[in-house]
Amino acid sequence: MAGLTVTLTAVKLNGVTVERILPTEEAYELLGLTREIAEGELAPRAARYEQEGEFPRDVLRTIGRAGLLGLPYPEADGGAGQPYEVYLQVLETLASSWLAIAEAVSVHTLACFPVAAYGTERQRKSLPDMLGGELLGAYCLSEPQGGSDAAALTTRAVRDGDGYVVTGTKAWITHGGQADFYNVFCRTGGPGAAGISCLLADADTPGLLPQAPERTMGLRASPPAQIVLDDARIPADRLVGEEGQGFRIALEALDTGRLGIAACAVGLAQAALDHACAYAKERTQFGKPIAAFQGVGFMLADMATQIAAARALTLAAGRLKDAGRPFSTEAAKAKLFATDVAMKVTTDAVQVLGGAGYVSDHPVERWFREAKVLQIVEGTNQIQRLVISRALTRD
Repeated sequence: MAGLTVTLTAVKLNGVTVERILPTEEAYELLGLTREIAEGELAPRAARYEQEGEFPRDVLRTIGRAGLLGLPYPEADGGAGQPYEVYLQVLETLASSWLAIAEAVSVHTLACFPVAAYGTERQRKSLPDMLGGELLGAYCLSEPQGGSDAAALTTRAVRDGDGYVVTGTKAWITHGGQADFYNVFCRTGGPGAAGISCLLADADTPGLLPQAPERTMGLRASPPAQIVLDDARIPADRLVGEEGQGFRIALEALDTGRLGIAACAVGLAQAALDHACAYAKERTQFGKPIAAFQGVGFMLADMATQIAAARALTLAAGRLKDAGRPFSTEAAKAKLFATDVAMKVTTDAVQVLGGAGYVSDHPVERWFREAKVLQIVEGTNQIQRLVISRALTRD
């Protein structure tokens, strides 16, 4: 996909004047293409894939060939050179039709970050295939005993000649068993964040052993899995960045990943609101549509307002990133608020539909189950509150 021409204008974000990248007419055409794919290709397949637990690898290849898997990366690397503001709207649109696809795009974009930002010239030669969707990525940071406390990870890599021998277990890995490459965060040094490095492992690495997929509440078409590393030998030239730089790489990637999850949450919430509104206009009780009753109408109004606020907060954080300003705290706010909104809106959508919302004949039942995971991935919402509170009280 050709890069879009963008224009700049001065705006104030959080009291700071910055140059904002304005989407052009071509960006709106991109969003139109995304809507066509979402409505024509994704929405008709979502229910069946989720019911059968079938991973949509063919769909992701289609998404990649349409240019939607490398949007925020430079054209020189095989990406589309898009502003994050545009990328986040693409994610929202995809999520409104099928959350598993939007989450896969977000996670894959996250998985490409280490090589794109810190990779060697040799490693970067794989970027066109990564960003084009021919190679699917996974991000291996969490462990069974160390989810939120990532700096305490225990997976260890020991240098042995021209490679590293890696031993440990990674948990909750999206695309586990499906990915073509894995970012493995492991301990090459002493305790704490300073001892962590990032290794890029191919899926066929001996000793890299994906386990059975988890049995999840939602996102059944893309369940996570543990990755066991049993003396897995990864060549030394697959070290991303320098030894001891892994934790920094991980946190930088998570900042952008949180924006992606926030956009997914907005899209899911919007889908739930749209379905609830349509149902409330058609369902009649006591001689009139239930939307005419304040008890329902006010609920729909609150849902719409919360979604609008979540969208605005998410895009504002994306604009800060586009402008080259610090955005970590704003990303945490967006992820916290948007995912809480998604949980509330999908809960209320089930309530609007009443008994019909509790059965799988309507998709709000599935959206309700899917919303929960968004409050957990890319750092739980409790961790987001910790990030925000520390920023508020930092000298």
